Amino acid sequence: MSSRLLINHSTTVRFSGSIFNFHSLLYYNNTSSYSYLTKPPHIFISANLSPKRPYARAFSSVRASSSSAAMTGQTDAASAVPDATMDAVQRRLMFDDECILVDENDRVVGHENKYNCHLMEKIESLNLLHRAFSVFLFNSKYELLLQQRSATKVTFPLVWTNTCCSHPLYRESELIDEDALGVRNAAQRKLLDELGIPAEDVPVDQFTPLGRILYKAPSDGKWGEHELDYLLFIVRDVNVNPNPDEVADIKYVNREELKELLRKADAGEGGLKLSPWFRLVVDNFLFKWWDHVEKGTLKEVIDMKTIHKLT
Repeated sequence: MSSRLLINHSTTVRFSGSIFNFHSLLYYNNTSSYSYLTKPPHIFISANLSPKRPYARAFSSVRASSSSAAMTGQTDAASAVPDATMDAVQRRLMFDDECILVDENDRVVGHENKYNCHLMEKIESLNLLHRAFSVFLFNSKYELLLQQRSATKVTFPLVWTNTCCSHPLYRESELIDEDALGVRNAAQRKLLDELGIPAEDVPVDQFTPLGRILYKAPSDGKWGEHELDYLLFIVRDVNVNPNPDEVADIKYVNREELKELLRKADAGEGGLKLSPWFRLVVDNFLFKWWDHVEKGTLKEVIDMKTIHKLT
């Protein structure tokens, strides 16, 4: 039986000529290996203690502390961790989630963590473009479910947007290109994560991918989006239990109510704002597609061959 020990301590580690200072949890078991699991959890260093295979690995998300801090032995986690004041849940997602990098023809070219994919500096200097999806969920009365993003979201906090907007991750089940199955799998996962909608309420075969858009949008100067976005429509009556870490509010709207939201956003009433990707879909596609939602003829407007470059 494996024995386990968890020790909470501060540590300094040398790796490839650099010094890393962080507050860590040391996990050890009798398999002759150990791992440093840091707070926040995006820094990870592991080492194999086998005498035949001595090595250490440091993943790219580790950030070296300044040499002066290292020399003085400082172990303040905030000095070694980027954006240490970021909400803990959002920070974990920023470094744990690996987005799918694509070119402008939607061909997979690699992967990168969510943090780097949303830094405008990286977007501009490296032209990072990642795959995304936007779900538009209608109930049986053909009302569209909207969400207001939580105040702790890194990009576009507290803006109103479509039902769910997120990213397929660089994992086997979400990389399947055939019939956009990977994206549909990711949509089902995130509807549960963000809105508490059970998977059985939104079967993957009930999503209709209607098209793709490519857009770039800065959020606050530091953060932004550069996405190749799959637009997924679904008509279902669902159970909704929003996750407050992700969603501040929800509402169903009919067409006239959405038009009133657009008017208020344009007028700046009550500080109401809409996400840029949602506004692009509204201005270019939504109302004419809404006709097909009500008629049950969505398949007539499917166009997955074109990638619409919108600004």
